[in-house]
Amino acid sequence: MTSARELVVEADGGSRGNPGPAGYGAVVLDAATGETLAEAAEYIGVATNNVAEYKGLVAGLKAARELFPDATVHVRMDSKLVVEQMSGRWKIKHPDMKPLAAEAGRVFPAGRVRYEWIPRERNKHADRLANEAMDAGRLGRRWEPSGSTASLDASAARNASAPPPSGPPGDARAGAARARAALSTTAAGTSTSTRTGAPTGTGAGAGARPAAGDGLFAAEEATAASSTPTASGDFEAEAGAPAPTGQAARTRTDPGPAPTGAEPDRAAAPGTGATRSDAPAPVSVQPRGASPQGWAAPDTGAPATLVLLRHGETALTPEKRFSGSGGTDPELSAAGLRQAEAVAAALAARGTIQEIVSSPLTRCRQTAAAVAARLGLDVRIEQGLRETDFGAWEGLTFGEVRERYPEDLDAWLASPKAAPTGGGESFATVARRVAATRDRLTAAHAGRTVLLVTHVTPIKTLVRLALGAPPESLFRMELSAASISAVAYYADGNASVRLLNDTSHLR
Repeated sequence: MTSARELVVEADGGSRGNPGPAGYGAVVLDAATGETLAEAAEYIGVATNNVAEYKGLVAGLKAARELFPDATVHVRMDSKLVVEQMSGRWKIKHPDMKPLAAEAGRVFPAGRVRYEWIPRERNKHADRLANEAMDAGRLGRRWEPSGSTASLDASAARNASAPPPSGPPGDARAGAARARAALSTTAAGTSTSTRTGAPTGTGAGAGARPAAGDGLFAAEEATAASSTPTASGDFEAEAGAPAPTGQAARTRTDPGPAPTGAEPDRAAAPGTGATRSDAPAPVSVQPRGASPQGWAAPDTGAPATLVLLRHGETALTPEKRFSGSGGTDPELSAAGLRQAEAVAAALAARGTIQEIVSSPLTRCRQTAAAVAARLGLDVRIEQGLRETDFGAWEGLTFGEVRERYPEDLDAWLASPKAAPTGGGESFATVARRVAATRDRLTAAHAGRTVLLVTHVTPIKTLVRLALGAPPESLFRMELSAASISAVAYYADGNASVRLLNDTSHLR
């Protein structure tokens, strides 16, 4: 005999390679007592993380129906993609996921199932089951419930954990609460872990996912995500030319290329390290109403998080040539296409992106298309995200510009108001354009996470403005091809730089 009652289904899935050997895990819990009522896990062969997660959801719902067909079900998963799609807030476009989502939707009437995103550390039971299934599959065996320790491990973790923080992924207050919860858990004698696809028993989670996870862009995870860049780009015009050193720019001699693996010495401003008297006031350094003190006032809701993705390499990138919006509009090279696929896989695994906005230039549209195909999202073109127009310098190296237009180059290095030869854009002009674009996007996407696929100058400008840094700071940021950065913007006007130049997905 069955009776109406509330059940909790926790489900997960992972792939060691994405796509690669994959498995899922699901557990049915009594909502009132937390008692484990049923477990399910299976090795499914080669598949992606998202397919494995959906299969875990289907298995968990079916297990719940077998127990109590009239139950109401609270599904909890750490896959933002699955939760948002099954809740009807995101479109399902990927051909492998559409039938799985439809199957999940048929198990129970829609009115009796609700979905909730939870942090990965709160989904360890299903995570462990998925790993056990993948371990069994690696050995050519089937997962057996009798050999599972997932329930015992999950019970210990629940007893040691702090109360779950509220707030969506990317919310700074929720991020701080999660950090405190992690610290309290460690102090209690248990350790948290990230998904690396290691065999069961190592404490790793299901699948070869990035350590930063669904909340990658939350404040407490930003420092852990920093990495050594895979390629320089400081002499490529998109990345900014080297700042003058020692003497004033107009009397400086060209130092020549920096030694391999080294960066040129860079001064705070042309002439001396002191503030220039002729420097213009910063352009829209912070959104209107922002407090200059990071601790001064509380935010007024979930931030608009802009995830900033630089496009992959073109043929001009390794040659460090000026490549802006006034030149040939090159396509991605073979290396750039591989980079686009790598970053697409990483973002799909993290599952936090809700919208994609791209520069109109071909290299960005190609990079954005690779990500959109993985996430099942559309791409919107934003003219304000285009790269600087470098005028007559387009296609030239820094050394070639030095030889042909030395005075114009010196003026450009000395002042953000100076434009490249031939009527290009100054950094001040670009800053105004980018700031206006930022204000439109953050107003339209409050509380959401939006991927901006753009170029070096717009990304560096957004970071500079968020930090309230002077224009010459553009010359002091490293930004590699296909790198990820992130800035969160709160309704009270404050901004938080959470990530800069992450290239871990390219290793």
